[in-house]
Amino acid sequence: MGHDHQHDHGHGAIRAGERHKGRLVIAFAVLAVFMVVEVVGGLVSGSLALLSDAGHMLTDVIGLGMALAAIQLASRGRERSHQTFGLYRLEILAALANAALLLGVAAYVVVEAVGRFDDPPEVASGVLLVVAGLGLAANLVAFALLRQGAKESLNLQGAYLEVLSDTVGSVAVIVSAVVIELTGWSWLDPAVGVAIGLWIVPRTWRLGAQAVRVLVQAAPPGFDLAALEADLSGLAGVVDVHDLHVWTLTSDMEVVSAHLMVSAGTDHHAVLDRARVVLRDGYQIEHATLQVEPDDHEGCQEVNW
Repeated sequence: MGHDHQHDHGHGAIRAGERHKGRLVIAFAVLAVFMVVEVVGGLVSGSLALLSDAGHMLTDVIGLGMALAAIQLASRGRERSHQTFGLYRLEILAALANAALLLGVAAYVVVEAVGRFDDPPEVASGVLLVVAGLGLAANLVAFALLRQGAKESLNLQGAYLEVLSDTVGSVAVIVSAVVIELTGWSWLDPAVGVAIGLWIVPRTWRLGAQAVRVLVQAAPPGFDLAALEADLSGLAGVVDVHDLHVWTLTSDMEVVSAHLMVSAGTDHHAVLDRARVVLRDGYQIEHATLQVEPDDHEGCQEVNW
């Protein structure tokens, strides 16, 4: 019997990053320019809320820069034979680094803001309002550019979440500027700084948890490992499935390895083809390493991890 086994794995996650790299570059440039504007505006106005928003925008710029570097290095890494999986994991490391940066900035803003409550400085609300409005416009542009890519890549999702948090922060700064102008409540500036810092923590925590889950090679969230084992065990000729592992290499790129034990006389090629169909059609997994072995083979029982 003739069997043509194709090994064209899509590597969709890296393509996702590369597809949206142009948008990422534009978002990076826009935010870098307006970060400088917000820093200057915060110093001129004396606003902690605006400086904290500039700090968040700085993490946006750093995060987008790391995301771009990860995409570029991951693409180059595929061409190097000693990196057998390329540098796909750099995207996940970039997402984890983004989460750590955001948590650090949030902690700093909260501590600094609490110290200002007893003696809130005068805030130039007019400058604050103009600069915050410009920052909001920049964030909305970056938000629109990154929205689609965030659905396809954890790396881009990290950058998107940073921009989303900064967008909310810009809105909060604008509102506080208006209220301070109307009421003179200078204490509202550090209060908004605290609110911005606390708002980002749970979202950042979830991003970091997702990245860690990938790095420890856990099965994808919601993946039914028992169902996959049952489906593979139900293939004609298969008498046992063991050493089954499912993990995420990078965003939207799940990988499977397994040993399929078959009865004597079973066509190994046919089992391999049917198993790949199950993985592709039932679980959307294209990259699989499957070892088909006869039931009189000895030694695999020793593999128990």
